[in-house]
Amino acid sequence: MGAAALPVLIFTGFWGVVGIVLPFIIPKGPDRGVQQLVLMMTAATCYLFWLCCYMAQMNPLVGPKLNQHTILIMAREWGNLIQ
Repeated sequence: MGAAALPVLIFTGFWGVVGIVLPFIIPKGPDRGVQQLVLMMTAATCYLFWLCCYMAQMNPLVGPKLNQHTILIMAREWGNLIQ
């Protein structure tokens, strides 16, 4: 199972707009630089957090813990019982 391209493109575009485009349309004022920095840092950290969570689902490190009885029942029901 691999990552789907559409969600990656959509979220990359969204956070790209927030971090690259929006800082240029902040109105002039005494704290314009701070507001630009806040937008860029928010976009970068939120995008990285989303990307790490999304990619962690591609190859999970933790799986379900099943006892042997449950595994045998699943194998029998799904038709791949090992003899």
